Amino acid sequence: MVVTWYGWNFLRNLDQGTTTTDVISAQMGEEPGGVGRKPLDGAVDILLVGIDSRVDMQGNPLAPEVLDLLSGGVADGEMNTDTMILVHIPVDGTRARAFSFPRDSYVEIADGFGKHKLNSAFARQKNTVAEELAAQGADQAKINVESTTAGRKTLIKTIENLTGGAVTIDRYAEVNLASFYEVTKAIGGVEVCVNQATSDYKSGANFVAGPQTIEGALALSFVRQREGLPGGDLDRIARQQAFIGALAKKVLSTGMLTDIDQLDALVAAVQKSVVLSAGWDITTFAEQMQGLVSGNIEFRTIPVGDTMDTYGDGNVLQVDPVKVKNFIKNLAGDESSAPSTSASNTPVTPNDRVTVQVYNASGIAKLAATVLETLVGKGYQRGQALSAPTFLDSTVIRYAPGDKAVAEKLSKEFGGATVEEDDSLTRNQVSIYVGADYNPVEDRSDPAGTPGTSVPGSPTSSAPPAITAGGLACVN
Repeated sequence: MVVTWYGWNFLRNLDQGTTTTDVISAQMGEEPGGVGRKPLDGAVDILLVGIDSRVDMQGNPLAPEVLDLLSGGVADGEMNTDTMILVHIPVDGTRARAFSFPRDSYVEIADGFGKHKLNSAFARQKNTVAEELAAQGADQAKINVESTTAGRKTLIKTIENLTGGAVTIDRYAEVNLASFYEVTKAIGGVEVCVNQATSDYKSGANFVAGPQTIEGALALSFVRQREGLPGGDLDRIARQQAFIGALAKKVLSTGMLTDIDQLDALVAAVQKSVVLSAGWDITTFAEQMQGLVSGNIEFRTIPVGDTMDTYGDGNVLQVDPVKVKNFIKNLAGDESSAPSTSASNTPVTPNDRVTVQVYNASGIAKLAATVLETLVGKGYQRGQALSAPTFLDSTVIRYAPGDKAVAEKLSKEFGGATVEEDDSLTRNQVSIYVGADYNPVEDRSDPAGTPGTSVPGSPTSSAPPAITAGGLACVN
């Protein structure tokens, strides 16, 4: 009883002392008291944002000694969002999927700003509103608060629009360089693993190969480095996912939750440096998430295409909004109402027991045969390669009643294709209608380009595979 009371007081103090921001629109339903949007489906969708800012939460420049410690450069006041992760937690609170959005994704920015890099959404609106308020004679404190709030709202709307309505963001959490440093120091660091030794003077990174425990400035360097990594920003995203997974594993562990000193330090760090959306009752949220364990947290990255050079934004990553919508919808949409005994939690039938029929609905000659050969190479039983009666913009996978888990597994091979139940099919038989959105990845192990070696699904610059918080993931 004493421990329970003490823990409850920790959370209550966290609720009362944390900086908040009023950024969640009430359009989709409002909680009592007007404190923010109430999730209509019972699930929670949280946008985690890392601001590459050299100023504190009040807009004041960080001290030079702090910037030197963090390899943070010059305190120029810019606030680009270089880390954007959407966390989807179903209603039962026992699992979570986190979707990373690459900073250089070339997308339509909300509120009429046009097409630009995703990480500029926040700054574009913030700077615009700041100029308007300054012209009206507002004081600097008002300019800082209102322009920053406007920037956050534009970022939220941009990501919601990019998902095509697959999710509605209910909560918002933000950290900057200094707050990341504070939080990682508070928990005593986390264990990460890199595939090979790396070094980068821009971020201050200097890591040996293999497992190692990092905190503070070194932890910040780990998640900021992208120079010298073979996959550039996509490798940096994998690092961020691996780090957050390791952090979640440590915080959710019994040792961490029962260590009063560490909890005290963590609460103090969060209150000092993290911004949360208004109305986010951490006490209630913690109760809802008590069934979540680190092994049930999975990290994914939205599908992206090749790098493209633009006049105004430089090199960007091409993004197909249809693919992003399908990817997130299929991995997150059905979970919000699914009980823990749903098909997504049952053992998936092995590939060699599933027969795949492939229909060409793309208009591309012989594509069904190519895709079928690829899937057979992955162990699936050979069905037929046929022409579909109609043209489809997007790939659709149809499955027999009871085979949803099989279809969802295949959907990942196609970058998040839509899955539909079809009672005309028999168990362990799946029909794949390959649409015009199909874009294979070249198999670089075969320089001659042997037919049938392409992989279904994502563009050439496809994101790395899923990382979970259940173990130690080695990354570049």
